[in-house]
Amino acid sequence: MIKFFRKIRQKMLTENKFGKYLTYAVGEIILVVIGILIALSINNWNQERQLQNEEKVILKNIHTEFLENKNALKLGLEENNQGCKASITLLNLVGQNREYIQQHNLDSLMYVMLETGSFRPSENTISDLLQSGKLQLLQNDDLKNLLYKWTRNLKKTDVSFNRIELKIDNELVPYLSEHYSMKDIDLYGKLEWKNKTLLTIDKLYIFEDIQFENIMDDYLYRVKSAGDNLEELVIIIDDIIKETE
Repeated sequence: MIKFFRKIRQKMLTENKFGKYLTYAVGEIILVVIGILIALSINNWNQERQLQNEEKVILKNIHTEFLENKNALKLGLEENNQGCKASITLLNLVGQNREYIQQHNLDSLMYVMLETGSFRPSENTISDLLQSGKLQLLQNDDLKNLLYKWTRNLKKTDVSFNRIELKIDNELVPYLSEHYSMKDIDLYGKLEWKNKTLLTIDKLYIFEDIQFENIMDDYLYRVKSAGDNLEELVIIIDDIIKETE
């Protein structure tokens, strides 16, 4: 088309038809501009379609990852609830008469109390989105806010479980190692030995000791706090799954 205009323009110049030449020259420019605009429009459309396809992949990956995280969270919450119940039972036994205390399976309660659950979700998709900046590809502002909220609450949950581990390592286990039988507690775990200690131990002593009561009171507070954080994550997960369906 441009070559065609060029021939006409040259012919008009040789015939001294400057007015018509100018008209054709302007027309040629307009055609070039229109062609450029069409090319840009097609390119923008292709880029937009590519971004939309990429967003669909991201949404699918988020949905899949959080379905898996929901199952892991459910298990962690169940363990936390069991640990919380066992801790409450043990704490309530402090100060009770020995005959009543002996009606409970103390070794089992101790084991469940120490297994307060944990939650280590998959964060591959979110980490990739945050590091690459692709989180901005998401058009759903509610979803983006939920993902930021998830990250904040997950850090808070990690802190709460770290506080539990510190309590166990620094106070509970040292105390029980001195006044109880860790071997008897481990009978309910996955260790190879399945025999109780042959030593004579007064396991009921701890329920007459204010130190044990204080340790358990603070420990229970930490376990309950972690459980509350997990409950908050359940709500966020359900909302994220809903927004990515």
